[in-house]
Amino acid sequence: MRPLKVLATLVLFSLLSACSWFGGDEKVAPDVPEQELYEEALSALESDNYDLAIEKLQLLEARYPFGRYSEQAQLELIYAYFRNYEPASASAAADRFIRLHPNHDNIDYAYYLKGLTAFEQDRSFIAQYLPIDVSQRDPGAALDSFESFSTLLTRYPDSEYAPDAQKRMQFLKNRLAAYEVHVAAYYMKRQAWVAAANRGRYVVENLQETPAVPDALAIMAEAYTELGMDDLAKNSLDVLQLNFPDYKIRPFKQRSATLLQTATFGLLGGDEPAEPARPIPLADRQRADAAEAEAEEAKQEERSWFSRMTFGVFDGEDETVQKTDR
Repeated sequence: MRPLKVLATLVLFSLLSACSWFGGDEKVAPDVPEQELYEEALSALESDNYDLAIEKLQLLEARYPFGRYSEQAQLELIYAYFRNYEPASASAAADRFIRLHPNHDNIDYAYYLKGLTAFEQDRSFIAQYLPIDVSQRDPGAALDSFESFSTLLTRYPDSEYAPDAQKRMQFLKNRLAAYEVHVAAYYMKRQAWVAAANRGRYVVENLQETPAVPDALAIMAEAYTELGMDDLAKNSLDVLQLNFPDYKIRPFKQRSATLLQTATFGLLGGDEPAEPARPIPLADRQRADAAEAEAEEAKQEERSWFSRMTFGVFDGEDETVQKTDR
């Protein structure tokens, strides 16, 4: 048996040696330069080829983790995931960037895209184009989006993304208020008066200036009446009639949801924020700033040349004309 074992061992080593011998002739593909790889990723983004862009950006980060375009590639990767309808990956990439670069100049962009990802995740295709009652859906993604936008506005109020975030937060407040009223109406039908009143009070106290406030006040008035709390019921009714005199009060415990009632929450149609354009990449910004600086330098140089030719005679007159034009 021993000779057989020795023979088997020799055959095994021979096979392994042959594999390594033939495999040694394979050539490893050369690394693509960092700038070329980044430009390929940007080209893929501009042509809406997000799968290819993700591949290039991941490769760029893997091969050049501390390179010139590493941080910008991480930002572009968040955007690519977002546009490629990969919300989990986009949110994870945004969290990673925020954790690794808390003091980055474009950290507001990461918060904005994180909020935008959750914002789009909260809306389905059907909810966008059909008048269904979106207030019945779980508001988890809406809450995440609201939190991200709120952080952006609190920490970076002067961010270029702040105005759009503000509009989307108002949209989300309408969405969350509508959900609370929907739950309160459900409690009213089940005669859970305390729970219904608490939901209505939450809307009035925390989600003011939303279309759901009058419904919340009506629920509070009706629920407190059922509980025998006449003073609280009267207070709720007085506030409702004072601020919304045209509101028609109907018992919530007898209501049935309709498409028209759903549309009045302001969650569909013209109140929806517009689709955001892709923010300008850092590289493009730098090129634009450089071009602007070069143009200004050329302008100053031309003015200096004219000043030298005229021995400065017209310098004061030129300034006077500029002030007059203003």
